[in-house]
Amino acid sequence: MNDILLEDDIRWMRHAMTLADKAAAAGEVPVGAVLVRDGQILGEGYNLSISCHDPSAHAEMQAIRQAGPAAQNYRLLDTTLYVTLEPCAMCAGAMVHGRVKRLVFGARDAKTGAAGSVMDICRHPALNHQLEVTSGVLEADCAEQLSGFFRMRRAQKKADKAAQAAASADRCNCVKE
Repeated sequence: MNDILLEDDIRWMRHAMTLADKAAAAGEVPVGAVLVRDGQILGEGYNLSISCHDPSAHAEMQAIRQAGPAAQNYRLLDTTLYVTLEPCAMCAGAMVHGRVKRLVFGARDAKTGAAGSVMDICRHPALNHQLEVTSGVLEADCAEQLSGFFRMRRAQKKADKAAQAAASADRCNCVKE
């Protein structure tokens, strides 16, 4: 891989990570995505599934939905999608249907990854389009962004449970007096 391409991949992945921070701030799983053609952003997004009550509101889908009108085409030819987490089957399928040229992702998803981890929809030979896939760009940073979010969520749930137990104990003490 040439150095210019790697520099661009890192730059755009960092941008996707800032979008993932917005998801985390909204209480969403921190995944961000940006769709680029010729150095210009056509679409970007971050996870909104919880906020929108929409299982299809993944970061990649947000970016793809914005990109169609920006490109004035449902075919997103010669584009690269940067995403902090390996896409699921739904998002990988949308990339295939949209004819995204290249996918660059950070962290692998061992449970639902559809760009090589669990399955590979992006490069499946039976489909009418295959994407170029580059994985592991800022992988440790992307993985830590996700891990840190879930650590914080577990700690928050533990604190909430302890607070509920303390409140319950206080109510019991009031009844005994």
